[in-house]
Amino acid sequence: MDIDAILAQARDTVTVKRVFGEPIERDGTLIIPVAAVLGGGGGGTGSRPDRPEESGGGFGVWARPLGVYVVRDGRVDFRPTLDITALALVGAFLWSRLLRARTRRNRG
Repeated sequence: MDIDAILAQARDTVTVKRVFGEPIERDGTLIIPVAAVLGGGGGGTGSRPDRPEESGGGFGVWARPLGVYVVRDGRVDFRPTLDITALALVGAFLWSRLLRARTRRNRG
């Protein structure tokens, strides 16, 4: 795959459609999903005397749901998602700090 093809695929991947999902309408309520999307890539070419010119590249995307916009009766509300992974990491960090403080108190 050449660099132009990778860049074209990147443009198609990181679009506003990845950030704002297709709206869903039910019973007079409009729901618009929202996500955080990051993308990055790189590529290059090179040659050596004993080989022909070579090229390569790659692209990656990271996406996480953030929540939804709820449109009802002329009001717009944002309802965030509950990120269990982030809560678990914060909980583990706080637990480790508590254990560390107890260990120090028992030693000293």
